[in-house]
Amino acid sequence: MAGSETFGVEKGYGKAAVKWMNDEAEKLGLKFEARLYGYEIDTKNFGPFEMFSWIGDVKAARSLIVKASNRFKIKVIEGGYKARVIMLKLESSDYAMVRKGERIIGHIEFSSSRITGSKWTVKLEERR
Repeated sequence: MAGSETFGVEKGYGKAAVKWMNDEAEKLGLKFEARLYGYEIDTKNFGPFEMFSWIGDVKAARSLIVKASNRFKIKVIEGGYKARVIMLKLESSDYAMVRKGERIIGHIEFSSSRITGSKWTVKLEERR
């Protein structure tokens, strides 16, 4: 089982999108369950997002987030990309793509303190 907390949907669509993804996963028999965890991230280039966490199959999660973007015509954050370089740092990093449907419209780098276990914050973002 895999999981990630760096997935998000455009603000205002969180409950509907997460419910639809869970229902779709159940209907298709995929190992996937998503939950909103009451955390929002504001980005300069892409606007606000409601973040959610999920557990299950990585391939199913990536597929469902793109389908949700198409269905609701919203921007989504597809996270969970790790850097290949292993470094001992006081903060952990995670990388994400911002999508609108099938198109990738940008990239975001998240950071979080390893010591305090704080929530993810946007470190860098770029439009594509």
